[in-house]
Amino acid sequence: MSETERPRLYNTRTFFITGLRNAHAMETQAIQILTRQVERLDSYPDMEAAIRRHIAESEQQRARLQDVLDALGESHASVKDAALGFVGNLMALAHVPASDEVIKDTLANYAFEHFEIAAYKTLITVGEALGESAAVAAAKSNLIEEERMASWIHDHMSATTLQFMALAEGGQQASH
Repeated sequence: MSETERPRLYNTRTFFITGLRNAHAMETQAIQILTRQVERLDSYPDMEAAIRRHIAESEQQRARLQDVLDALGESHASVKDAALGFVGNLMALAHVPASDEVIKDTLANYAFEHFEIAAYKTLITVGEALGESAAVAAAKSNLIEEERMASWIHDHMSATTLQFMALAEGGQQASH
């Protein structure tokens, strides 16, 4: 079968819609993870405040994505949202028994923020190629917020680690 006779296996618009749905589910997962974490940050008020801000941003990001999907006549993948929300809860709970929970959460959050950054950069690239300016604008807004949170984590990683060490060595609850 020649290249021209071979059926096209994917279409860019379908790829884009799938990416938007995945990003919506990703934000659901982020909200679940961060909501579980913020409940246990009594010893880290700066981190607690940053995470609370980012939960609100993540809720807005998910709403932006829903608006884009609605405008495109599409819906989010509710099964994927539920599944990733459940996985998010499990991921958040996985670090709870660890004596260094706050450090593990910080590392995981830093990695997750960069995953989200990559996802939004990809959506922007595909959206621009398709001429989907509203979707690109939403993805760019989300990207800015994800980059800001990744930067906050980066800038506070040493301070968080030092605070953890001081609390642990002082016999205080350091894990959260």
